[in-house]
Amino acid sequence: MAQSDPLPSWNDGATKQAIVDFVTATTTDGSADYVAPADRIATFDNDGTLWSEQPMYVQLAFALDRVKQMAPDHPEWKDTEPFKSVLANDIKGLAAAGEKGVVELVAVTHAGMTSDEFTKIASDWIATAKHPKTGKLYTDMVYQPMLELVDYLHDNDFKVFIVSGGGIEFMRPWTEKVYGIPSERVVGSSIKTEYKVIDGKPVIERQAAIDFIDDKEGKPVGILSHIGKRPIAAFGNSDGDFAMLQWATSGDGKRFGLLVHHDDADREVAYDRKSVFGKLDKGLDDGPKLGWTIVSMKNDWKQIYPDD
Repeated sequence: MAQSDPLPSWNDGATKQAIVDFVTATTTDGSADYVAPADRIATFDNDGTLWSEQPMYVQLAFALDRVKQMAPDHPEWKDTEPFKSVLANDIKGLAAAGEKGVVELVAVTHAGMTSDEFTKIASDWIATAKHPKTGKLYTDMVYQPMLELVDYLHDNDFKVFIVSGGGIEFMRPWTEKVYGIPSERVVGSSIKTEYKVIDGKPVIERQAAIDFIDDKEGKPVGILSHIGKRPIAAFGNSDGDFAMLQWATSGDGKRFGLLVHHDDADREVAYDRKSVFGKLDKGLDDGPKLGWTIVSMKNDWKQIYPDD
């Protein structure tokens, strides 16, 4: 059955047409660019690509809440960074701790429990946690045009994966409900785990140490490890996605790379080259030279969120 418009929240123009042309070329029998369904792999970054990442990554907000919950059992945190800044609501102090501080926060607040226990904690938190400025549930801060794009690819027999710097076990409990992407198609950062039998029950216990960071040059490595194939299409929004798009679009045959540029200060947030979260600098300069599509949220999207 023909689709009248598979991307109704996208304004007509070169960006929307580029997406449709790519999907049509790679899925039409007899086309010179036809790709068999088994090889129609598309990877999407999560933060800033499928949902909001400002004023901070959602998983970082989760980690900050965990620090405050766990603080009574850790009096030493009052004098130890980055925990001291978190407890004092000092975001500048936390930012000064840099990536190392964030990694430490995640390692400590996401460990010391079984994988099942963590899944419940993350699921309960995401079910009620709200964005600090809009008051919306974080799961309502997803981008309607990107939801349509994921559905469009699914309808054309693409296998769609999330490939994110976020924690793999933080995302897996809710991605199918929110995006229609099942948990086994989520690739992300991970902490070390260990198989144990506790009181006669086999469990996977989470350790306070990072196992793999699925960001920047780590994304192609994570894709090959989890998926085993090079994507023919990759979608991101920041320089953290550059290597993923570069690897995906450098393969043989028809390829597609897309970066979402957050340039809509009225309906969302405008940020790019100097942003702490979701910095887009190299991608803006080199993406067009590599044939990638740059999405202007301001000009290409009719709406941002599902309830707009």
